[in-house]
Amino acid sequence: MSKYFLTTLSAGLTAALLAGCAVEVVSPRQPRAYVAVPVAYVPAPPPPVVSVYIDPPFSQPPPIAVSWAPPPMLVDAPPPQPFDDSVWIGGYWSWHGDWVWAAGRWVAPPRRDFIWFQPYYEHRGPSVVYVSGFWSAPSVAFVPPPVGLIISVAIVAPGVVIGAAPIGPQGIFIPAPPGSRLGIIVPAPLGTAPAVTMSLPPVANVGMRVQTTINDNISTINHVTNTTNITNVTNVTVVAPAAAMVSGKAFQAAVPAKAQLAAALPPVSQVHAPSPTSTTPIPGFNNNGAKVALPPPQAIRSTPRALVAKSASLPIAPMVSATSPVPNTNTTSVNAAPAAVPATNEAAAEKAKLAAEQARAKQLKEQAAQSAAQKQVALVKAQRDKRAAAVKAQRDKQVAVAKAQRDKQSAAEKAPRNGRAETDADRAARLKREKEAR
Repeated sequence: MSKYFLTTLSAGLTAALLAGCAVEVVSPRQPRAYVAVPVAYVPAPPPPVVSVYIDPPFSQPPPIAVSWAPPPMLVDAPPPQPFDDSVWIGGYWSWHGDWVWAAGRWVAPPRRDFIWFQPYYEHRGPSVVYVSGFWSAPSVAFVPPPVGLIISVAIVAPGVVIGAAPIGPQGIFIPAPPGSRLGIIVPAPLGTAPAVTMSLPPVANVGMRVQTTINDNISTINHVTNTTNITNVTNVTVVAPAAAMVSGKAFQAAVPAKAQLAAALPPVSQVHAPSPTSTTPIPGFNNNGAKVALPPPQAIRSTPRALVAKSASLPIAPMVSATSPVPNTNTTSVNAAPAAVPATNEAAAEKAKLAAEQARAKQLKEQAAQSAAQKQVALVKAQRDKRAAAVKAQRDKQVAVAKAQRDKQSAAEKAPRNGRAETDADRAARLKREKEAR
């Protein structure tokens, strides 16, 4: 029966095919293709920060270990140098129970031959090894914390929110440019000023690094390890692949190695550091010392490009695409558009108002710069007077102690010996000793 049924079914199908009937063939379901759409990085508004002037120590301080990376750099442009031997210090993230902004300022070295050492950041294990900036004699070199050294864990102030862990390779680094993703670090040779990244475009991923140092175009130091000292170079080269940049374009630029020159470059991200509320510097952080009262956090000033151009009295260049056609002004056309209508009185008034605002903004900027320079000069003079007074007091104290010792010795020599008065022979011997002592 089954054989007959199969034979009949086969014959029916054959007849249907021969008769031109179509049989629908259902293809298997194809898997749906998913395309990953890249999400553009949009910098979040920076949180308020504490901005202070710091009085650095006169020797290398001990290192501390912080569990999260310093934030991206802030813009802290230096005013004109007040005098020839002044040194630009500050303009970096320092530790005081949290990452606080050490505002930049011009100061005189504590001694004429003292050298300023930049702060030290190192990604070691899951933490950041930090050594604050300091003054030192020219004969003393900076010693990086050796591997295996027991480093004290940084004390976190109450209420501080833990930040992003360092994102990047192990080794010495400097903070990322302003507006970058939190946690990103920029590998750099030993001695690189943090201000090197202050004017650079922001990064969203790992990849930017201070790669090469150039020493007066005489020789090029190939950066093999992360311990090359760059204290004698004039420029550093910063490179980054396209995948690391917020703009999506590869980056390479030569930046001055000196902090004051790097900080003076026009910044890409207008994320300005707030000015300290007090001109009195606070002492450098001591993990085992007394706590220092910090001022309240301040909002970070983020100035749009248009406002920056307006305040600097500069015209804003139009954003023209590279593929935009360039009008030809040397030829005429029959169908040319009519000439533009002359500006009305209202437009002229608006233009005059804008010019007046630009002039006023320029005047206020010059006054602010002059006031800041005067305050800096007064601060430097106060520091010099304080040091001079301390040296004079120490010298006067030493002179007073020496005089007291001489008076005591003279009184002892003049006193009667063994209950008898001083004889002529004793007096002659005493005068001889005093003459030899002088």
